[in-house]
Amino acid sequence: MQSNLVGEYRNDYNPNWCPGCGDYGVLRSVGMAFQELGLRNEQIVMVSGIGCNGRFPHNFKTYGIHTLHGRVLPIAQGIHIANPELCVVGIAGDGDAFAIGGGHVPHTARRNPDITYIVLDNGIYGQTKGQPSPTTPLGYKTKVTPEGNQEDPIDITRLALAYGVSFLARGFPGKPNHLAHLIAEGIRHRGFALIHVLNPCPTFHDTWKEYPAKTVEIGPEHDPNDYDAALGLIGRQDKIPIGIIYKQTRPTLAERVRVTSLQKLELKQVLSTFR
Repeated sequence: MQSNLVGEYRNDYNPNWCPGCGDYGVLRSVGMAFQELGLRNEQIVMVSGIGCNGRFPHNFKTYGIHTLHGRVLPIAQGIHIANPELCVVGIAGDGDAFAIGGGHVPHTARRNPDITYIVLDNGIYGQTKGQPSPTTPLGYKTKVTPEGNQEDPIDITRLALAYGVSFLARGFPGKPNHLAHLIAEGIRHRGFALIHVLNPCPTFHDTWKEYPAKTVEIGPEHDPNDYDAALGLIGRQDKIPIGIIYKQTRPTLAERVRVTSLQKLELKQVLSTFR
């Protein structure tokens, strides 16, 4: 976990994020996750949308696509269907994933493709200089809401659980080793894994002091296979649990498509005997 990630997975590209941006911690955690899994660069495809995190694929010696705003999941699913052997990792912000791209999440969840979706939630539109996003807290003051944000924020983990993702975890870049392991576990999971990252934006929504005191690692007493337990866990008001919240084993999209194709082939073979 401590070898030279720049030489192994990352290049010397400078993403030019603001000093203290949580993206730097996530960037390191992603590389550490690849290292934990022992993946080769040519096995990995990274897909990003628009926003500060859109630069992620540029940092790695892997295949990568910097695609359109809100369209990470359609592109990632297409790659997975074309080559199910690849490790497909999508990177998106809270706005990219749950505003313009929000309609893709429930349909990806029900299809259950074997892809990992890392959602960097900083509760603000950082790249466009600090407008409220879908997860901006009620009452938070920005340049365009000087009297405070008047809209209730959405809860990404609640929505993901309701949509039926087969793997759900939450992490924090202030704990990079912990986050790296969550990402690795999401990649190991056979199905749609969503990693919700509590990601501070030091320029427009600085939560660096807030999250260390609020977050608590999920203990071994939690059974991530229990849906009701997962629902109760994310309902906690005293702390923000980080770790694996929920995981479920069910067929992936590629497995279902493969079974259907085999059934059609078998049917053709049977019918050919009657000719």
